[in-house]
Amino acid sequence: MMIPAALLPFWTVRGAFAEELTRTPPQTEGPFYPNRLPLDTDNDLLIINDSITPAVGEITHLTGQVLDPKGQPVNNAVVEIWQCDAKGVYLHTSDSARKQDQQDKNFQGFGRFITGSKGEFYFRTIKPVPYPGRTPHIHFKIKKGRRELLTTQLYIQGHPQNERDGIWRSIRDPKQRDNVTRPFEKIPESKIGEWRVHFVIVLGVTPES
Repeated sequence: MMIPAALLPFWTVRGAFAEELTRTPPQTEGPFYPNRLPLDTDNDLLIINDSITPAVGEITHLTGQVLDPKGQPVNNAVVEIWQCDAKGVYLHTSDSARKQDQQDKNFQGFGRFITGSKGEFYFRTIKPVPYPGRTPHIHFKIKKGRRELLTTQLYIQGHPQNERDGIWRSIRDPKQRDNVTRPFEKIPESKIGEWRVHFVIVLGVTPES
C-alpha cells in the first residue's frame, strides 16, 4: 500500500527539523515480537490478505522517515511494526493462545515496509490501546541487510497513562522522550474519524550501504 495522496501534504510539511538530530532511543523488544509471522506481512494491518472484514479499532495512518545520525534519509531499510489489537491481545502465541476468545482475528498485528529514497515509510493500522501495565504504544524494529539497527516504541503524546509507564519513564533525555511521543491528530477531512501520526526515526549508527 502506497502513501495515500491525502496524506502527502501532511508528510511533506512534517519533515524532520529539530528532532532529526535527536537520536531515537532504543527500547525493549518486549515478549511479544511474533514468534510465528503471519502469512500477510504488508503495511496494511487492518485487512488480512483478501478478507473483506476489517480489524476493529480507530483507523490510523502512520507515516515517517528513517534517518542516519547526520539526518540523511536511509533508503531500502526494513521497518517492522507490531502491536496488540483493540482488545489488548498480541499476535504472539503465548498471548493469543490464552485469549482466543478476545483476540481480533481480523487484525494483522505485524507489518513491514521498505523505505523509499527519502527514507519514508507508511502503515495503515489502528490507534494503539492500553492494556494492564502498559500505556498505548506501537513497537518498531529497523533493519538493513542482515543488521538490526534499532528497536524502539512509539507513544501517544498527552496520554494520561504515559507517566505511569515504566518503559516510557525510563527514557531520561526529554528530547529523546519527545522523539518517541508523537501527536496523534484527527484527519479533518475524514468522515469516519481517522487519525494520523508522523514519526521520524534517527538511528544511532550509520547503516551499511
